[in-house]
Amino acid sequence: MSNDVIKVFVGCDPNNCDLEQMMVVDYSIHKHTSRPVEIVWMQLSHDPDSPWYSDPQSGAGWHTAKWATPFSGFRWGIPAICNYQGRAIYMDADVIVLADLATLWEHPIKEGAVVAAKEVYDQARSKNFARFCTCVWDCAKAKSVLPDLTAICADTESHRKLMTKFKQHPEWIQAYNDSWNCVDGEGLSIEQIKILHYSDMGTQFSHKYSIPRLAAVGQKHWFDSDILPHPREDLSALFDQYYQEALDAGYKLENYAVEPFGTFPKESQAGYKGNDVTRPKKSFLSRIWNCLTGNK
Repeated sequence: MSNDVIKVFVGCDPNNCDLEQMMVVDYSIHKHTSRPVEIVWMQLSHDPDSPWYSDPQSGAGWHTAKWATPFSGFRWGIPAICNYQGRAIYMDADVIVLADLATLWEHPIKEGAVVAAKEVYDQARSKNFARFCTCVWDCAKAKSVLPDLTAICADTESHRKLMTKFKQHPEWIQAYNDSWNCVDGEGLSIEQIKILHYSDMGTQFSHKYSIPRLAAVGQKHWFDSDILPHPREDLSALFDQYYQEALDAGYKLENYAVEPFGTFPKESQAGYKGNDVTRPKKSFLSRIWNCLTGNK
């Protein structure tokens, strides 16, 4: 495995909304990774020969109507697309890689497990669950637990069903260090983070670049809820730093642009509430006090 090219599959929008994210994740991967990397951009395509093919009118290819993002379900198709051979890293586009991916690539995946992913403790349910927004597939082992690719593509509910199925089978998941998928900082310093996932879709650092760029050509971003400032200015500054470093190193947004896919069915994110890191929930007593005092 030490001689393998590291395969990284990145989920991103097919209408050029995520160019800034794509450039930053590409640059950050190559800045820190000691081995050759092959990046596969996972974007909806009208090409029937593409693994990401979708035709909403005929119902062929990927069915996206229940997805929160333009790429939510793609992660489950990666082992099949790799012909159930070797390993593959999946990540959302909204990440900054801050450590050598070779370490994550070589993370042990115990017997019985098929994927390495971040394990989180859910206090409300008193149980652990896994986050698959950055994960490592053992593609050969995954074949025994995943439906075939045609079935995954055709079922509008496949993403949710598979999330539920993996929750029911924790033995399929090899837990890894939290900081390989650090959601919006989680109280860690930048030096402690290996992959920063700026996950809250309303506070993403790239919006200040992408939304004006899209507006200039009469286009709207796929995220259709409120845009808010991120609570950690140091992480926002980190994105700006990597964005500028990428440009200075010769990376260009236009290098990531594609012929836009156009309209596709997707769940609206109107009323999106983010996560507990960026928008911590107030206690019941705090909410009562704010109501009595007129504070929001």
